[in-house]
Amino acid sequence: MKLYKLSSQLLQTKSHKYSRPIIRLSIIGVALGLVIIILALFITQGYKKEIREKVVSMGSHIRISNYDHNLSFAPVPFNRNQPFIQRLKENPHVDKIQYYSTRVGILKAKDLVEGIVFKGVDTSFSWSLFEPNLIAGERENFGAEKRSNALYISKRIAHKLKVEVGDKVTAFFVQDPPRQRNLKVAGIFETFLPDFDDKMALVDLRLLQRLNNWDSSQIGGIEILIDDYEKIDQLGTEINLDVGYELKAETIKQIYPNIFEWLNLFDTNVIVLLVITLFVSIVTMISTFFIIVLEQTRTIGILKTLGMETRALFKLFVLMGTRLILKGMFFGNLIALSLAWVQSHFKIFSLDPETYYLSYIPIDLNFYTLLYANLGVYAICLGALLLPALYVSHKITPISAIRFD
Repeated sequence: MKLYKLSSQLLQTKSHKYSRPIIRLSIIGVALGLVIIILALFITQGYKKEIREKVVSMGSHIRISNYDHNLSFAPVPFNRNQPFIQRLKENPHVDKIQYYSTRVGILKAKDLVEGIVFKGVDTSFSWSLFEPNLIAGERENFGAEKRSNALYISKRIAHKLKVEVGDKVTAFFVQDPPRQRNLKVAGIFETFLPDFDDKMALVDLRLLQRLNNWDSSQIGGIEILIDDYEKIDQLGTEINLDVGYELKAETIKQIYPNIFEWLNLFDTNVIVLLVITLFVSIVTMISTFFIIVLEQTRTIGILKTLGMETRALFKLFVLMGTRLILKGMFFGNLIALSLAWVQSHFKIFSLDPETYYLSYIPIDLNFYTLLYANLGVYAICLGALLLPALYVSHKITPISAIRFD
């Protein structure tokens, strides 16, 4: 308790002529460093989470399809009543199973045409995940008795075709003989992801089944939603082994590698930023420590003369450093959490969606991220002070300290 009180007295800024601004600068340095670290982690995790959710909303976590599925988006059908379906339903990590198929075609509105990949879905489709992307229109009941002619297209395609919700378009399908279907734009979505906005449209699965001359039990693929993204690789491998040799299970990381490899680059950038930020904070703390020691050399000499042991002096230095670090961390947390809360609720800071696939800076307010960031900054900054504190506590002698001017 005496050492704690003494450390407080030695750090009283009013009694320092030269170190007063340096102490404040040290506190500001720790605070700003922690702000940068917390916000960088919140933003990176939030960004990766938002992009993942966009991909999942259009393509689930794991996809099962036929091995003969070619690159023309014309899948080889298989029966939906597979023996592994029941095992999937009993898997505690599987949230939902949905059926789909795809077919390439052409959309025509007046004299404008656009190539498109039609994705057929049914009652199993997860509208709750898709609806955040829906910017116009309402959800359609693809499970009604009568086959629906509803069409959901991206804002980008709607702009090219100059159509809005409620407009009628014609879909052409290349086959022998060629076929066409009259569809009605029921909704317009926007994900900002080219893989979906440039070429995908949603229709009733029964429409594609009839075009392909399939019966109601035949599908092009199965999509699986899971409860924990961190288990996606493990579950993907397990499901792939379970579906048999005629089918294959792929995760969204395998289906869209360009998106997820790009997201992984953010981790590298964040690591570089964290290292630079911590380095600056450490240098500031060590510089402040030596300046305080120089200014308090006489006081330290007197304390040693009065019988303070080297170990006690070392503890005193550590307490002084701890107080500075904790004070900086307090303000750092206050600023970081305030900015994060404001951004998460009001989305003040925006992004260019054409470049970043989001129109705002996302924030993932995660308690464990905050905890680990604080523990890491505290441990690293304090650890960086231990060696200088140990050196000074052994190096200073009573005579040299009292004579110091």
